[in-house]
Amino acid sequence: MLPGPLIIVSGPSATGKSTLIERLLAEKGWPLRLSVSVTTRAARPSERDGVHYHFWTRDRFEHEIRADGFLEWAEVHGNFYGTLQHEVAPYRSRGMGVLLDIDVKGWEQVKAKCPEVVSVFIRTSSLQVLEQRLRSRGTETEEEIQRRLRGAAAELARAPEYDHQIINDNLDPALDQLRAIVGPLFER
Repeated sequence: MLPGPLIIVSGPSATGKSTLIERLLAEKGWPLRLSVSVTTRAARPSERDGVHYHFWTRDRFEHEIRADGFLEWAEVHGNFYGTLQHEVAPYRSRGMGVLLDIDVKGWEQVKAKCPEVVSVFIRTSSLQVLEQRLRSRGTETEEEIQRRLRGAAAELARAPEYDHQIINDNLDPALDQLRAIVGPLFER
C-alpha cells in the first residue's frame, strides 16, 4: 500500500486556513485527517484538549523533543508548538492522508524530512484585506494586530516557495482550488 499523502497548509492569521480545512474535511470525500498539534500555551475558552490542540506542560514538551517525538516543532512568542510523529506516520502507513496546519518554520522542517509533502499557502489578495479581517475579529489588541501584520509580511515573502498558493478573498472559489489540489493526491 502506498503511504497516504502529507499536505501542509500554511498562511498568516485571518486568511481563512481553519475554515477551508474544516470545510474540506467535512466533505468526507477522501481518507484525510487533520493532525492535532501540541502546544504549551493555555487553552482558550472554546478549545478542547485533543480536539483543537494537545495542551501540554513545557516539561512534557521538552521531554518529547529530547525523545525525538516531533516531526516539527518551534517556539513562538514564548510557547512551544509541534506536530507529533505519531499523529502522522501511522495514518500515512495505512494509506490515509494527513493535513498539517503549520507555519513556515514547521513547513521547512517537514519538507526537509518528507520531500514528498504537498504544500499550500493560503493568503489574501493584500495586506490591507488581511488587516481588515484581523480588525473585524475584534479579538486582538492594536499591538497584537501590528505583530500579526509584521509576521504576515515575513510569511508572505516565503509563499512562492510553496507548491501552491490560494488567494482566499472569497471562500467558495478558494475551497474549489484546495479541492483541486487535494483530490488528485488520492487518484494514484
